[in-house]
Amino acid sequence: MKKLRQPTSLQCFACGRNNPFGLKLEWFNNYDEKCVETSFTLDDNYCSYPGTVHGGILATILDETSGRAVLLDNNFERLMVTLKMEVVYKKNTPTKTPLKAIGRVLKDGGSRAQVEGEIILPDGTVSAKCTSILFKIPQAVKDKWGPEAEEWARTTPKVEE
Repeated sequence: MKKLRQPTSLQCFACGRNNPFGLKLEWFNNYDEKCVETSFTLDDNYCSYPGTVHGGILATILDETSGRAVLLDNNFERLMVTLKMEVVYKKNTPTKTPLKAIGRVLKDGGSRAQVEGEIILPDGTVSAKCTSILFKIPQAVKDKWGPEAEEWARTTPKVEE
């Protein structure tokens, strides 16, 4: 199975290497399945009810994972922002359990995209899912990135043509 690791940032809550409170997740392009994916285990620091991952944390992971699906074509400049996201919680998502999140593109219109994401339990069932509409990041936002843009560039894999 051919996979390519996606870039990371410094302070992002989901992937930031320097964020002491962040999840420090890593995403990989899975070309065989035409999706982006990450595997992780969350401890009780991320719970709502005892032994249950907080829905806001799941929404964050779904947002980041589905949003990164537009990078599956290896154009890492296409990172977008979420305009709208709908999350459906289907089952309890336990802490201290190996989980997987996947994201796929449903429709890509260039400056806009429709994507979906899923949190998958060890037995293969989906505990939460989302559909989202993404939009090209405004230049005014990109202009404020500073060191974040440098980290993104530094960790962007070199893709062979």
